[in-house]
Amino acid sequence: MKKNIWAICFSAALLLFSAYAALDTFVLSESYNSNAVEMNTSMFTDSVESVNAEEAENESESEAQAETESTTPATKKSRSKSSGTQGGSSTTARSTETSYQDENVSITLTEYYQYNTKIYVADVTLSSAEYLKTAFANDTYGKNVTEKTSSIASAHDAKLAINGDCYGVQERGYVIRNGIVYRDTAKGADVLCIYADGTMEVVSDRDYTADELINMGVWQAFSFGPGLVEDGSITVGVNDEVGRAMASNPRTAIGMIGENHFVFVVSDGRTPESEGLSLYELAEFMQSLGVETAYNLDGGGSSTMYFNGSVINNPTTGGSIRERGVSDIVYIG
Repeated sequence: MKKNIWAICFSAALLLFSAYAALDTFVLSESYNSNAVEMNTSMFTDSVESVNAEEAENESESEAQAETESTTPATKKSRSKSSGTQGGSSTTARSTETSYQDENVSITLTEYYQYNTKIYVADVTLSSAEYLKTAFANDTYGKNVTEKTSSIASAHDAKLAINGDCYGVQERGYVIRNGIVYRDTAKGADVLCIYADGTMEVVSDRDYTADELINMGVWQAFSFGPGLVEDGSITVGVNDEVGRAMASNPRTAIGMIGENHFVFVVSDGRTPESEGLSLYELAEFMQSLGVETAYNLDGGGSSTMYFNGSVINNPTTGGSIRERGVSDIVYIG
């Protein structure tokens, strides 16, 4: 009888511990920073100062050359200076159902149907990577703090947004957002680095600390993964998958075609109209867009694309078409 009592007590304790562990991991929220909106834009300031110094030097050389030429009687030159904003005169923002453009941002949306799946692509060109930003649910860095992608995007006046890397249900993995290190614990995985110069790279967190990445000019870093394309070549296998996820899923990914030229990609899935994508199919599709680098973000029910005030894909949660809460977003604004 005593043996049975001990067995019953042990089983009950194990059940309670398992339930608590599950709640602590996936349900119970904990705020570490309840006003996580800081941006470290100094890396862009340094870049602008460098560009301005170079332009000033070039202008000085041009003026010296012009003065030399003006001393020659047979040569008559006239010079004029244009005024306005850097990179051209300011233009009024123009927006349609499938595009947005102002002097710093150009977005074009295209819908594809491949692999029996609807895929939504936002082609984004920026004057600076400073316009590629991130935001946390409820502006709070914490554990299991969630909010709908559309709600976070609306609160930050985003022109375009996709869900992020679901950092809030992980204990490890670098979290660098808007030039600020929020988590510096490695997990031995692919890290997507978006640099202030408008380039992207996939590195291993075994090779760099979070502070080293900041010193290298990393503006955003994500730790979901894996990397899909590097140097234009697919880096996942046909049977690779994220954890125990199904082979066909709604997906979210980001890729770089060139400096400050990105693609945001979201696919539907788990519906009669859209089967969903495997990781390899996602990598193949990203490669077909001409990306040099591509990276997998959180997928499944999290996969959401928001543009000009509306969700444009069909997020699936619990078998129905609706958004679910996420930890963070990537947005243009």
